[in-house]
Amino acid sequence: MDVLLQCAMACLPVRLATRAGTLTAGILRVVASRLPAKDAGLVAALSPRWRRAWRSAPLVLDDVHLAVAGVRETVPAVDHLLAAHPGPFRTVRLTFSFFGSLHHERELARWPRLLAAKGVQELFFINPPPPMDMPLPADILRCAELRGLYLGFWEFPGIRCLPDGAGAFPHLREFVLLNTRIGDRDLDHMLASSPALETLALLRLPQHVRLRGQNLQCVLFWLSMADELAVVDTPRLERLLMWLTTTSCGLDEFDSDDEPPMTIRVRIASAPELKVLGYLDTRVHQLQIGNTIIKVDTEASPSFMIPSVKILALRVDFRVFTEVRMLSSFLRCFPNVETLHVVFSMTDQPTGKHYGEFLSKLSPIEYLQSHTKKVVLHEFRGDLGEVVFLQHLTQRVKQLQNLTIVLSKDILLSVDDMKLVVPRELATPPWASKSCTVLLVGPKHAWNFHRASDLSTDDPFDSEHGQEFFCFIKEGGQTIWKHM
Repeated sequence: MDVLLQCAMACLPVRLATRAGTLTAGILRVVASRLPAKDAGLVAALSPRWRRAWRSAPLVLDDVHLAVAGVRETVPAVDHLLAAHPGPFRTVRLTFSFFGSLHHERELARWPRLLAAKGVQELFFINPPPPMDMPLPADILRCAELRGLYLGFWEFPGIRCLPDGAGAFPHLREFVLLNTRIGDRDLDHMLASSPALETLALLRLPQHVRLRGQNLQCVLFWLSMADELAVVDTPRLERLLMWLTTTSCGLDEFDSDDEPPMTIRVRIASAPELKVLGYLDTRVHQLQIGNTIIKVDTEASPSFMIPSVKILALRVDFRVFTEVRMLSSFLRCFPNVETLHVVFSMTDQPTGKHYGEFLSKLSPIEYLQSHTKKVVLHEFRGDLGEVVFLQHLTQRVKQLQNLTIVLSKDILLSVDDMKLVVPRELATPPWASKSCTVLLVGPKHAWNFHRASDLSTDDPFDSEHGQEFFCFIKEGGQTIWKHM
């Protein structure tokens, strides 16, 4: 429970606390609109002048500030502020108001009506568990002025429960559901009624997700469980990001040489502007492009390629031969990848296939040879399959300019040994590229939800790494050391 709450809270934007210094009368309104709730309440109590400024400025309310200020019961305090302020509400952030008991039923029913009536533009409504799936009042869907909506630990109201005049969001640009149960049809309705929606983020999912949206640009599935993720009609979608996804039934034990009994179908029908995709998991995801399901023996064809993808991230266990073959099939679908991220995962049942066959299955990937300029290998442990793949890349990728190897916390050798082994393994085979910079770095920091959804960040998978152990440039047959 605590882990789910921490993950959900990590998805919310960082709080910005503002303090006022010496002010002129002309900017009292601006300052009052930006003060945390506890400070706004204090200055409003000090003088009628400040009280008028607070009431005339758009409300910015964060219930955590009330708790920090020593308010014992945040729900009554929030209720008073929502009722006292005439509106409009710019940002209301409710993450510390607990509705698990029956003491605050009146406030829970009243707040959505106040928020809608006073035109809230950005709403964070997180119900800290328990319970996990408390019914969300349907009146929350009357908030037609919303630009951003973040809901956590609720059960989303069904479309049949919508009150009159509810359910249309002409200005909504960002919609985030954190551990909130929502039906397939209800999510369809939200997408259809939000024509300006640009970012959709789902921490856990309904069983079937069908993405439609004329302005949708970024979609994140995080710690999500679903049977199908379908990109149906998204003409402006640039990013489709999946992190730690699994099926709604979970993954049972299976023979690693066979197809897993439960997979998530990732179906891409129409996404002509898709540039960033990942992490595609060779064990969990069944990729379908158009009407073609990509299998281990699928031959390359322009009819099921997505040439717009420039950054691709994959997760694969190189000790399981079926996953290696699926990696090869996945790569053929994306002929213009410039940056490739590969996460080395580990299962409990390696197949122990010969790596000569491994190389023969990877050899047809001519697209990597001519387009890929940057490769990042994550969770590198030094396993034989990982080393063979590393050598394979350096021998075949002609345009490779940057190679970063990110060590796992569970490396098979010590860091000092890795600093010797990796350069030795890369020294012998001839390199295909004329010049390439190689970095060996420590484990990376946790995947960042906000970085992933920030379209101004070029590569959402290229997070900060730990200590840099060595850097050298490979030029022809020479190795030029920068530091070690």
